[in-house]
Amino acid sequence: MKFIIATNNAHKLIELERILSPLGINAVSPKKEGISLDDVEENGSSFKENSFIKADAACKKTGLPAIADDSGICVDALDGKPGIYSARFGGEDASDTDKNSMILDMLKDKDDSERGAHYTCAITCVFPNGDKIQVEGKCFGKIARAPEGDGGFGYDPIFLYNGVSFGKTSAEDKDKVSHRGNALRMFREELVKYLEGNNAHK
Repeated sequence: MKFIIATNNAHKLIELERILSPLGINAVSPKKEGISLDDVEENGSSFKENSFIKADAACKKTGLPAIADDSGICVDALDGKPGIYSARFGGEDASDTDKNSMILDMLKDKDDSERGAHYTCAITCVFPNGDKIQVEGKCFGKIARAPEGDGGFGYDPIFLYNGVSFGKTSAEDKDKVSHRGNALRMFREELVKYLEGNNAHK
């Protein structure tokens, strides 16, 4: 059974391949299927809406079950921003370092009790028959006072989980507690139930 993963992010593709392959599912990228999703406008008002928009578009373009995720960081003192705009925070040309510096600057006068933040990851799977699976995982922590470590990507160097930066956490340990790790485990459970239910009705 083949699923298309609605992302150009190699890191996300590898993570999804890892959980889907034991289920007998072949995860493929848009490029491998000869399609582009660059014209898909993520104009939803939530992580779930944006992940659905991407998955639905990929499903319609290929006729394959499609999986997409949308994720970002939400900072309490910034009223949940950057949130769904995490990837575009600071403008299209802003690097990860630029984005992290902007958040640290915005929080420079906040003490530790005011530096709460969480990562969110929504995953949606859309099937050609119109069925869908949606889950959302979160990981709660704090914003550091300066970047720590050079691991991970995005906002990981400034996100502290149990006092330790995701930038200093191994990929294996991060997977156990991260927003995407939590969402992927929930998604796998729901997908297994869905596939077993469909097989039972055949």
